[in-house]
Amino acid sequence: MFSTAARVYRETRKKHDQVFNLYVMRPIAAVFVALVSRTSVTPNQVTLLNLAVFVVGAVMLLGLPSWGGGIASVAVLELSYCLDCADGMLARFKKLASKTGHLFDFFTDELKAVLLVGALAVRAWRAGGLGLDGLAWAPGDPRFLLAGIVGVTVVASAVSLTTFVRRPELSGRATTVEAHYDAVDKPPATGVAIVAGLVATFLRFINHYPSHLWLWAIVGRMDVYFWVWIGLSALYLARGWLGLIRRFGRG
Repeated sequence: MFSTAARVYRETRKKHDQVFNLYVMRPIAAVFVALVSRTSVTPNQVTLLNLAVFVVGAVMLLGLPSWGGGIASVAVLELSYCLDCADGMLARFKKLASKTGHLFDFFTDELKAVLLVGALAVRAWRAGGLGLDGLAWAPGDPRFLLAGIVGVTVVASAVSLTTFVRRPELSGRATTVEAHYDAVDKPPATGVAIVAGLVATFLRFINHYPSHLWLWAIVGRMDVYFWVWIGLSALYLARGWLGLIRRFGRG
């Protein structure tokens, strides 16, 4: 089985991937794919399973506002993300990748993002935590719920923006199902390019909740991550709208 898992990992690698995926999630997901690859389980079924597990984790965030509850909730969310990695790996390994499967997977990712920001807001409302002003807000403070409404709006708008700008009519590139496997060689970057690359990598890391949400859970500061995520999503939304205004606002 482990030899098959190693083969799955090699044959389903992506060109550009998160470090957390490369060294943590994809090796684990490869074992799962090796187990189910000889069964009738389909990638879309794994996608549905990953969404169901995520819903359980989100409900746990709401119902278990303690520190230990946060750890347990994030463990379930990470299990969901492992399955999220596995569905695409299974599709590529069994040569079942399709446009509809790719779109379905992205659709469930959108749902999970909205669910997570809403769950974090209600959790902060139940448990209390740091507010936007840097002061402690007591449990039951309605400002957390108001922030949750704003956060859901911002995150939902951000994922809608991503869907829109990826449309082939807008991007000029047809939607493809080809996977990006082994990393390509790049000429060494220097100076400003290195700094810009490091900043971009750091922001992608912060915005990629599966890579580090467990860290926030360990230190008991998922309330802070709630604000960080909304802020990054708002910046992404603002940058995207600037591009749309330049493109569609011209005479």
